[in-house]
Amino acid sequence: MPEQEGARQPVVTVQEQARLAHAFVQAVEALLCIIGPDGRVLFANPALQRFTGRDAADLLGRRFWDVWVVPEDVALAEHAVATAIESGKAHPQEGDWIADGGVRRRVAMRNTVLHDDDGRPYAIACVGIDVTADRAREAVLRHQTRTDPLTGVANRGALFDALSARLADEGAPGCGLLFCDLDDFKRVNDEHGHGVGDRLLTEAAARLAEVAAPQHLVARFGGDEFVIICPDADEEALRALSTRVAVRLGAPFQGPEGPLRVGVSVGAAIGRPGEPADEVIARADRAMYGAKSHQRRREPRSS
Repeated sequence: MPEQEGARQPVVTVQEQARLAHAFVQAVEALLCIIGPDGRVLFANPALQRFTGRDAADLLGRRFWDVWVVPEDVALAEHAVATAIESGKAHPQEGDWIADGGVRRRVAMRNTVLHDDDGRPYAIACVGIDVTADRAREAVLRHQTRTDPLTGVANRGALFDALSARLADEGAPGCGLLFCDLDDFKRVNDEHGHGVGDRLLTEAAARLAEVAAPQHLVARFGGDEFVIICPDADEEALRALSTRVAVRLGAPFQGPEGPLRVGVSVGAAIGRPGEPADEVIARADRAMYGAKSHQRRREPRSS
């Protein structure tokens, strides 16, 4: 009789399953190894041998933390093996491994504790995947989503995230903020074009980064407005930074036909723990407009 549609195919023999498993282990690009309770390598597939630049004879019997674990993670690796053998459970991990030539690669690990017939843990099987390129791409994407594409400083979203995180820390003393708005920037765009205006914004952002401290965050709020987050800063520190900002941005910028001057108006505010980020920014914004209005009243009127 012809075989009915949907009928089960012949069962693969144990020998065939073993042959397939061996072929898979030999060909797969994943880094496969089995580690004994003392950390010694009991098995390393060809992919792991190529990764480390060592053949099986050079890997078997050696403690894996002496081969591919970076020095700062050795104690963590030892503890992880001891805990897994003691508890009978292993957990996913990710860390740097030392590849052939001493190059560091990022590896994601899925670990499984092996048990004997009596249920006693006797080894740990690890499947490692080299995710170095993936993490690099992710880092670029994170940078792009948190960075202003024109100036290279943090963008508005990164600003709100950083300030909100700081204000959510009940143990923090507060967070200072400067709101900076370039003066006469519209005139630059109108008279010289947006290309010149963009170059001026980029240079302004670089100057703000120069006067800011390493722990500060410079962000472009939008248009010609910038914000500097100053953790732990008090009013005196904010006044001093405001002065440095005014002096640095008050210096002329190089234009296509000579120097350009724009100046800057600065407003300051100090956010307290638990306060919404947008309220702190709004206070600094109002202070900036107050400074701008005061500056305009001081400017001599043309007759």
